[in-house]
Amino acid sequence: MTIASRERTPLTAPSPLLLIHPPVAKACEPPAGIARLAGVLRGAGVHCRVLDANLEGQLHLLAQPLTASDTWTRRAHNSRAQHLAALRAIGTYRTPARYRRAVSDLNRLLAMAGSAQGTTVGLADCRQEVLSPLASADLIEAAEHPERSPFFPWFSARLPELLGGVQIVGLSVNYLSQALCAFAMLGFIRRHAPAMTIVLGGGLVTSWLRRPGWSDPFGGLVDHLVAGPGEAFLLELCGAAPLDQPALPDYSDLPLNDYLAPGLILPYSSASGCWWNRCSFCPERAEGSGYHPIPAAQALDQLQALCAAHRPVLVHLLDNAVSQALLRALCDRPLPAPWYGFARIDAQLADPDFCRALRRSGCVMLKLGLESGDQGVLDQLQKGIDLDTAARVLASLKQAGIAVYGYLLFGTPAEDAAAARRTLEFVARNGEAIDCLNVALFNMPAFGDEAGSYTTQPFYAGDLSLYTGFRHPHGWGRAQVRRFVSGEFSRHPAIAAILRRDPPHFTSNHAPLFAMAESRQRRECA
Repeated sequence: MTIASRERTPLTAPSPLLLIHPPVAKACEPPAGIARLAGVLRGAGVHCRVLDANLEGQLHLLAQPLTASDTWTRRAHNSRAQHLAALRAIGTYRTPARYRRAVSDLNRLLAMAGSAQGTTVGLADCRQEVLSPLASADLIEAAEHPERSPFFPWFSARLPELLGGVQIVGLSVNYLSQALCAFAMLGFIRRHAPAMTIVLGGGLVTSWLRRPGWSDPFGGLVDHLVAGPGEAFLLELCGAAPLDQPALPDYSDLPLNDYLAPGLILPYSSASGCWWNRCSFCPERAEGSGYHPIPAAQALDQLQALCAAHRPVLVHLLDNAVSQALLRALCDRPLPAPWYGFARIDAQLADPDFCRALRRSGCVMLKLGLESGDQGVLDQLQKGIDLDTAARVLASLKQAGIAVYGYLLFGTPAEDAAAARRTLEFVARNGEAIDCLNVALFNMPAFGDEAGSYTTQPFYAGDLSLYTGFRHPHGWGRAQVRRFVSGEFSRHPAIAAILRRDPPHFTSNHAPLFAMAESRQRRECA
């Protein structure tokens, strides 16, 4: 854990905290980070409050009256209650057209609600015309003028209700789409309660702090910046003793019936970091993040307890890659709810019997990071994936009835046009076993060991940028890669059919719901 702090005397007794998950992120499941922190703090006797500002803020924007001159916005506004109800009903996930209309219309309403402030709000993103989350000066400006945030009318009324008696506010910022909103909120808090201790953590903050030569630009605005898990730091700040054993995440304060899903999707993390941790150009490896798992038996005990307490419709395993040990433990002790998560392509998943056991354990979908369909590229990236094994994994999962959400990465330094076409051929050949695809263009981590081997140039403007442009050794630059992906890869008939199945905006977070709905429909028709 890395900490950057403004000088402040630690509190000497357990003190009230407010933990905030700021806008904007996908509001289909409760935020795991602040739920985990709440469980640890309460287990140590520290009182805390939890606010999912992302969900509440989005629902507030959707509830606002709109004066619209265009037919789309008027239609969407008149149907917003039905659209929200549709996303909370499993039957909608049997009818993709109904789902797409609901998502498209709700996204339109959010965009229109933020347009007066020069902000484009969406179900999964938030962008401002004049401010960038990659520039510390812009984040400071967002804090100095919180009234310019489209969420200001909501949080300026909501936060004072929660800040009474609170001495510490912690904001968990994991995505760029949250940064500007988070700083607007902390700017309001600093103005409303100048003596408040403000702690900023989460995945994005961790990446900032682990940049070489990091210098804190937020002094006077943020008291403490924390990299990595924040439980130990918050306990020490509150003067509380650490727990002897991991605590259960505490979701009790969150509005579990209000998320945009047909029931509770329960997020759970059994580890931080990645157990493989060898891939070239991996941002986590560049940041020096280690692998810290909860023992599989203990993780399974926690999962069983959480399922018994909350009866989720789906469990989301958040690990970068669910360990082989936990996968085996799940086969031995199936969960009482369906589940999905990331897994590595390996010989264990190529075993049809093991995949059938996984399906019996409740697994409805696995997310697989194939990255490339060219063996030479995979070897140079140190992915540890054999393409023959990958094909057997896809076939075994298909036979077992487990959906696959695949991830591809084009434009890595190891790839050229011929290798990209071999990826196309591999995907087309195995397309019947792939339900959805995430197709991304490679971004080189600016501070990884590999970046020094290439001629680099600025990629994104801003002192907080984590990536760099580079001169591709094979001339396979971003412009050529984009043309290939949009003009050749995406238009292949077998691949186009896969891409059309990807749920808009919610992507992999809603994809398993479609797999569950399809499986239920097959059972009903049998």
